[in-house]
Amino acid sequence: MDKNRILVVEDDQAIQNLITVTLKAEGYRFLTARTGQAAVIAAATQNPDIILLDLGLPDMDGVEVIARVRSWTNIPIIVISARSDDQDKIEALDAGADDYLTKPFSVGELLARLRVTDRRIHQTSSVAVGESPSQFINGDLCIDYAANCATLAGEELRLTPIEYKLLCLLSRNIGKVLTHKYITQTIWGNVSESSHASLRVFMATLRKKLMVSPDSPQFIQTHVGVGYRMVRVEESTE
Repeated sequence: MDKNRILVVEDDQAIQNLITVTLKAEGYRFLTARTGQAAVIAAATQNPDIILLDLGLPDMDGVEVIARVRSWTNIPIIVISARSDDQDKIEALDAGADDYLTKPFSVGELLARLRVTDRRIHQTSSVAVGESPSQFINGDLCIDYAANCATLAGEELRLTPIEYKLLCLLSRNIGKVLTHKYITQTIWGNVSESSHASLRVFMATLRKKLMVSPDSPQFIQTHVGVGYRMVRVEESTE
């Protein structure tokens, strides 16, 4: 089976060449665009499976491209940008990007991010339209959404209602970076200093409950100043 088809949006020819040569070597199909307008048109007409998007495009900011694409589709978008400030990452992720890779980047890291996205697409496509999976499994972690409970290595996790909501939110978006703003709006319905402080506290206690021993896998990855994401346990060392 062919791998996913990727739209590469990059106006720097050298970087575009690096990405496309890498994709070709790994068996991915791809198409390219060098402007924001061309990217929006390609996303609408060519039906790519994943978009790799630079933010510094010659005709419009990449965040605007994200917003336009998000108005009609949930195609995974991985930003690849030289902008490394937390605020730039937050703005892109809040606009609807799924992940953020900072230039200069390694080919290995790019491929790892694509593998994570590949798995998310596969998991989503394996579920019938309009149907939600009743169970989530990630290593020794199992969440039974229907029964509103979670177990780790067969033992039930004693979670508060907020901790359970956080765990479910992260698991339903596995591999995707969720910003502090998105999480607090979803869990508490507002964004404030108190909700941000509460999020840090609840996330710290949730992580402790997910660590049965010092060498336990890290299910939740922190993106300092940006947010959190749940990773597949085999990728927790990224």
